[in-house]
Amino acid sequence: MVVDVEVPSVGESVNEGVLAAWSVANGGYVAKGDTLFELETDKAMQEVPAPESGVVEHLVEAGTTIAIGTLAARIDTSAKPAKANGAAAAGKAPAKAKAAKGAEDAPAGKISVSSVARKIAEENSIDLGTVKGTGAHGRIMREDVEAKLKKGDAPKAKSKPSSAPAKPAEAKPAAAADGGPEFTRERMSTLRKRIAERLVQAQHTAAMLTTFNDVDMTAVMELRRQYKESFKEKHGVGLGFMSFFTKAAVEALKEFPRVNAVIDGDEIVYHHRYHVGVAVSTERGLVVPIVRDANGLSFSGIEARIVDFAARAREGKIELGEMQGGTFTITNGGVFGSMLSTPILNPPQSAILGMHRIEERPVARDGQVVIRPMMYLALSYDHRIVDGKEAVGFLVKIKECIENPARMLLGV
Repeated sequence: MVVDVEVPSVGESVNEGVLAAWSVANGGYVAKGDTLFELETDKAMQEVPAPESGVVEHLVEAGTTIAIGTLAARIDTSAKPAKANGAAAAGKAPAKAKAAKGAEDAPAGKISVSSVARKIAEENSIDLGTVKGTGAHGRIMREDVEAKLKKGDAPKAKSKPSSAPAKPAEAKPAAAADGGPEFTRERMSTLRKRIAERLVQAQHTAAMLTTFNDVDMTAVMELRRQYKESFKEKHGVGLGFMSFFTKAAVEALKEFPRVNAVIDGDEIVYHHRYHVGVAVSTERGLVVPIVRDANGLSFSGIEARIVDFAARAREGKIELGEMQGGTFTITNGGVFGSMLSTPILNPPQSAILGMHRIEERPVARDGQVVIRPMMYLALSYDHRIVDGKEAVGFLVKIKECIENPARMLLGV
C-alpha cells in the first residue's frame, strides 16, 4: 500500500512554508513516527513525522516553497528496510534512484546533514566534519554551517581534480580592496520575510508613537545580589531581570487595560488575561514565544519559561502555538548593548515595552548627585487606542514597581 504524505496545517494563519530539508533520502526507509522532513514556516521550524513505515519517494525538492496540503511524498508501506550491508531497499524504490537523488541528504560518513546545510557547505568548501550540529540527534542544520561561515575559520575541504572539459571563463565582479568579493547574495528565509512584512504592517496600520522613561535598577540589583544563589539552589533557575519586568508589566496592564487591548474593526477588544510575549533572538531571526497567564506565575515560574523558550528557540524547536495569542510584548535590546531604541509593535497588539542596557549615571537624590545603575525604558503604542496620558502612566507604573519591588508583592 502507498500512503500519500501532505504538508500538514501548522496554524490558522500559516498558508505555506519551505520544505527545508528531507530527513530521509529519496528511496530510503523511514519508521513510523520518525522525522520525514523539516518544514520552515514564518513562525518556526517544524519536524513532520512519517505517518507510516516504508520506503520514501520524494515529490518535492528540498528548498521548495509549498502550500499547506501539497502532496510532498509517498510511502510504500509494503517495502522493507534496506539490509545492513547497504543493499537497496525493497519495494518500488530502485537503488539507482536512491543513489542519485538521495545523495544530497545522505549522511557524510556518520554525520547527519540537512540538504540545505550540505548545499551551503559545498558552495563554500566547508568540511562538514568540523561543524557541530545543533539539530535533533546532532544533525547539522543550515544555521550551524552559516555560523561556521561567519566565524571565518571554516577549514577548506580538499578539492578533487575534475576530468570535465574546462568551461570558458566567466566575468566576475571586481574584488574589494581586501581581495574579497565585492558583494554576496543570500535568499531571505521564510521567517525573515515574514518579520519584514509584519514590521511594515505595523508601520502602515497603526498610529505608532513611543514614550520614554528611565528607571533606577538599584533595588532589583540588590535583591538579585542578595538572593540569586539561594534562588537558583531552590528553584533550579537563575533570577534574571526579565521576571521583574514581566511582573511589573502585568501590574501596569491591570491599571491601564487599554494597553492590553486590540482594535478589531470599529470595536476595542479588552483582554482579561495577561499573555506576555518575550522576544528571543536566534540565528534565523527574532521569535516571540508567549508566557501565558503571566499574572499567575511566580518569579521562578516566569524565569523557567523564558529559559526553556530561549533554548528551544535557538534549536528551532519552538512550536507554532507557543508564539500565538500574545497580548503584550517585552523586548530587551540591552543584552546587545542598546542604550535607547524605539521598538516596533507586534501586530495586532497595541503596545511593546523596550528594555535597554544598564549604565551607571549621575542622578539627583535628595539634593545630592549620586551614581546609580540606570536603564532607559521605551513604550511604543498604537495611539488609536492608547492615549499619551495612559502610555506615560503605564511606564511610570513600571518604574515604580522596579524601583520598589515590594509594590509587586503587595499589589500596590
